Amino acid sequence: MAEFFNEYIFGDGSWSWLGYVVAALIACILVIHVVAVGAMGFIWLERKVAGRIQDRLGPTRVGGKFGWLQTLADGIKLIAKEDFTPDVADRFLFKIAPYVAFAASFSAFIALPFADGVVANHVNTAVFFVLAVLGLEVFGVILAGYGSGSKWSLFGAMREAAQVVSYEVPLGMCVVVPVFLCGTMNLTTIGNMQEGFITNWLVFNDPFTFVIAIVYFTCATASVNRAPFDLAEAESELVAGFHTEYSGLRWSLFFMAEYGSMFLVSGLAVILFFGGSNGPIPVGDWVANLVGVDGSIGANLPSLGAITVGVIGVANFIFKGIIGVTVMIWIRWTFPRLRIDQVMSMCLKYCVPIAAFCFIGAVGWEVLDLPTPNNLDEKSRYEYHEKWSQDYLKTQRQTKPAENDIHVQQAVPAEATVTTVAVSQGDLEVNGGKQ
Repeated sequence: MAEFFNEYIFGDGSWSWLGYVVAALIACILVIHVVAVGAMGFIWLERKVAGRIQDRLGPTRVGGKFGWLQTLADGIKLIAKEDFTPDVADRFLFKIAPYVAFAASFSAFIALPFADGVVANHVNTAVFFVLAVLGLEVFGVILAGYGSGSKWSLFGAMREAAQVVSYEVPLGMCVVVPVFLCGTMNLTTIGNMQEGFITNWLVFNDPFTFVIAIVYFTCATASVNRAPFDLAEAESELVAGFHTEYSGLRWSLFFMAEYGSMFLVSGLAVILFFGGSNGPIPVGDWVANLVGVDGSIGANLPSLGAITVGVIGVANFIFKGIIGVTVMIWIRWTFPRLRIDQVMSMCLKYCVPIAAFCFIGAVGWEVLDLPTPNNLDEKSRYEYHEKWSQDYLKTQRQTKPAENDIHVQQAVPAEATVTTVAVSQGDLEVNGGKQ
């Protein structure tokens, strides 16, 4: 994107840095809108699903029969509410906590690929980055609980800290399995290696990976503080938990972060286990062969075929992510809230042993080269690895041939000189030995 602005707007001169600034701002705005608009849509979806489960209609007042604009109306109401700060609260920690929670959820989306090449920032260690940044969300909850000056908020924050730290252990075991099978931590590469039919998805690689996917979804639900694991905000015990003293916009930021994290962990599950941006049938490949993805409109503009394939990939990814969020919503309104001892027992007595056993089983299945329904072994991860960087270097060679030629010309004589010197010294030594 930065190369596009530098080529067509700012040029490659002294103003070229503006291209990178504008590209970064556009990426941040798009990610924020993905989180904000997605949160609005998921809140509406949860209200409708809850209404149907409870044999009622859900929102119907604002936005017609289906209440499409009810969430927007509630957002406007929250913005207009008074921003109240308790007298006993630590004002700095109290005010900064919602932004820390939202920033953690927002930042993790930067490395999440919606399709091949559709990502804010390419990170070769994207799996590690997403999990590390997502874990920072708990700091917002802890700051909110401690800074509120309320015992109920503090109890909720302590529960959240214990819960998140505990469930990160089996969650990490589950994530390591697809990383091991694909041999990379690049999410784009992991998704691209599952292209083709549904049998190529990693969830069907072996029985252990199938169980790992279920354990991952369970641990992910607990890590984002969703029912029945929402002990940090147990209304029946703690009034409202860590956000008891919050109101208005700051209160809404916690829920925007929660719904953003729900889609994030669902999207991560889609990439790691459910084919990424690839559908159950390779429609994208058929379209690519029909339209053609080679060639470009401009130096930095993809072809019409590549755009079409990208749109299909993004649609597949978002659709599967929404299914994951819907399952979380369905679980919330189906199962009762667990006690703190039940939550910890489920993690330590069930999720950790099952994840460890399935991890060993998946590794053994791969080492013994047992049959699988996919052709993962026939694919080289280097064939898919950093395709975006290869395309970038190709574009750079096309746009700046003179600069690249200069570097090549400078590199070759240097190597040749070193070789010549080494040979000459060898000849001298040989000749000296003969003499």
